[in-house]
Amino acid sequence: MNIVVAMKQIPDLQQIRMRNRQPSLDGVPYALGLIDKNALEAGLQLKEQSGGKVILVSVGNEEVEETMKEALAAGADEAYLVLDDDLADLESSQTAVALAELIKKIDDVGVVIFGEGSGDNYSGQVGPRVAEILGLPQVGCASHIEVNGATARVTRSLENADEILEAELPMVVTVLGDINEPRIPSVTQILKAGKKPKQIFAGSDLEIGLAGRAVSTISNLAPENARKRVAVGSVDELISVLRAEGFVGR
Repeated sequence: MNIVVAMKQIPDLQQIRMRNRQPSLDGVPYALGLIDKNALEAGLQLKEQSGGKVILVSVGNEEVEETMKEALAAGADEAYLVLDDDLADLESSQTAVALAELIKKIDDVGVVIFGEGSGDNYSGQVGPRVAEILGLPQVGCASHIEVNGATARVTRSLENADEILEAELPMVVTVLGDINEPRIPSVTQILKAGKKPKQIFAGSDLEIGLAGRAVSTISNLAPENARKRVAVGSVDELISVLRAEGFVGR
C-alpha cells in the first residue's frame, strides 16, 4: 500500500515583512507549511504501523523540487512533482485538479493525506476537492488514523466531541495540526534525501485543462497600527499613561 501525502511550499512566514500594510515577498525563501509537516508525520507513522511507501505529491514552480528535499529527508520514500512556473499561483480548485491527476499516476494508493489547510491561505478545500474528483471517501479534522487491512479507522476531533469513522481504502484524510509532533531529520538523512527517486512532470504532462480562476484577491492588507509614540521617562509616568488609556485599573 502506498501512502500519498500532498504538500505545498509556501513563503517562509517568519521572514515576510509588511510594507504599506501589504506583505512583501521579495527575497523570502520557500518552506513547507507546518501543518503539511503534520500530514507527512501522519503518513510516516502509518508506514511504520502498516508498511508500504510514503510518496509526496506537490505542484508548483521550479523551487518545489528543492523544498521537498526536507520532506524526503524526514522519511518520505519518493516524490511525484509537477514543476511549472505557470502553475505556481493556482487557487484551490485548480490545485485540486492538478493533484488528482498526479495521484492517478501512482499505483496501489491506500491513503491520501492532506493538512486541514495550507499555511498561507488555509482554505481547507483542496483535500475534499481531490476526494470528490477521485471518487474516494474523505474524513476531515483527523486526530488519529489507524489502518486495518482494507479499511481505516479515523478519529475526528470536533468542537465538543470525538467521532470515530471507518471507511474502505483507498480514502482521503485531512489532519489537524495537533495530530502529532513532526520529526526532525538527521544530518545523514538530509544528505541522502537528494538521492531518493523523484518523478518530475511538466504542466503539459497532466493533460488537463485548468479553468480560469474562480476567486480573485481584491486586497490583502494588514490592520492599521496607529502608535501614539508617547515618551515616558520613568515607571511612574508609564503607569500614568497606561491608566489614562484604560489599560491599567485605577
